[in-house]
Amino acid sequence: MCQGKEIIAERIKAIPPSPTLTITAKAKALRAAGEDVISLAAGEPDFDTPDHIKKAAIDAIHSGFTKYTEVGGIPELKEAVAQYIKMEYGLSYTLDEIMISCGGKQALYNLFQVILEPGDEVIIPAPYWVSYPPIVILSGGRPIIVKTREEDGFRLRAEDIKPYIGPKTKAIIINSPSNPTGSIYAKEDLLKIAELIIGYNIHIISDDVYHKIILDDIEWCCIASLGKEVKKRTFIINSASKTYAMTGWRIGYLIGNKNVIKAATRVQSQSTSNPNSIAQKAALAALTGPQDFVRGFVEVFKKRRDLLMENLAKIPGVSCFRPQGTFYAFPRFSSYFNKKIKDSLKFTEYLLEEAKVAVVPGIAFGSDGFVRLSFATSLDTIEEGLFRIKKALDKL
Repeated sequence: MCQGKEIIAERIKAIPPSPTLTITAKAKALRAAGEDVISLAAGEPDFDTPDHIKKAAIDAIHSGFTKYTEVGGIPELKEAVAQYIKMEYGLSYTLDEIMISCGGKQALYNLFQVILEPGDEVIIPAPYWVSYPPIVILSGGRPIIVKTREEDGFRLRAEDIKPYIGPKTKAIIINSPSNPTGSIYAKEDLLKIAELIIGYNIHIISDDVYHKIILDDIEWCCIASLGKEVKKRTFIINSASKTYAMTGWRIGYLIGNKNVIKAATRVQSQSTSNPNSIAQKAALAALTGPQDFVRGFVEVFKKRRDLLMENLAKIPGVSCFRPQGTFYAFPRFSSYFNKKIKDSLKFTEYLLEEAKVAVVPGIAFGSDGFVRLSFATSLDTIEEGLFRIKKALDKL
C-alpha cells in the first residue's frame, strides 16, 4: 500500500461528526427489520407543497425553462424577494443586494466564505442550529459559543455578548424564531443587541427561515429594521423551505451589502452555479401567489404544539420552554441521565431502542441536557410518541 501524506485536509478534520448520524442509522436499521419506529425528529413540514407552486414548476418544464440561469438567480425572483421583504419587513433592497441560492444553508455558506478571514470569530448563541459552527470552521473562522438560559427563553442578552467581543470578532448570528428552541427575540432585546453591535465593527447575520411560523400573539421583528446603521451591518438569510413546505426544492436567499452579494455570487459561480431553474419558478409562484394557506399551516402547528406540551407535562422531571415559533420543542431530560445514560446522545439511543421513538440529541445543538422534538407530524403520532417516551422513562 502506498504510504504518503494524510489525504484528508485539516479543515475537514476539524468538522465534528454529526451526533444525529448514529440515531438516524439505527432508526433506519430498526425500520428495515420491521420495527414500528416513530420519528419526532423531522426538520421539515409534513405538508405537501401547494398545488399552485407545483404547477409553476410543471409549466416551467413544459415551456423549456430547463437551462442555466443567472448564477445569482433570475431577476424576476430577485424582484419577488425584494417585494416580499418590503411587505414583510418594511425594508427596501435593490436587486444587486439579493442573491438566490440552493437553500438557506448555501446562502449562509457563501456569506461566511466571503466575510471571514482565517481566525475571524463568529458569536453563536447556544442552543444553535447544528450547521452554524461547521460552516464557520469550513470558512476558516472560529465559532464562539455563548450559552443561553432556559429561564431567559433561550434568548441572548446584550450583556451576555459583550464579554465575548474581541479584536477578531467578525459577526454574530441571530436566529429568531430559533431552531431548536422555538424562542423569539422581543424587539426590545434586539434593540439592546443592536445598540451594542453598533459600537463595534461587527456584522449581524439574521437567520429568518422560520419567520412566518409564529405560534403565539407575538410581534416578530428582524433586527435589520431597527435603523439605517443596523441595516447596513445586517445580512438576512431566508428561504422558501419552511414557510411553503418546499424543503426539497432547495431555494434560499441572501440579502445585504451589494459588494458582499457580488462576491458571494462569485463563490456560488465556482461551486453550484445557478440554483435549479425549475425550482426558481416554483419559488416565484410561492412568493407572489396566495399566502392564506401559510396561516393554515401555522394553525395546525399550534394545535400540535399544544398537544406536545400537554403530554410533556405528564412526564416527571422534564422542563420545556413553550415554543413561540417553528415546529420544534427543546425539553430538558437531564434528570433521567445516569451512569449508563451519560448524555443526550445515549439518551436518544435509549429512547430509540426502548421506546422505538427517534428524536435528536441536544448535544447536536450545543446543549447536552436536552433533546429536540419536532411536531411537524400528526397529532396521533405526537401523542403515541410521547406515550412511548413516558413509558420508557418510567422504567428508569
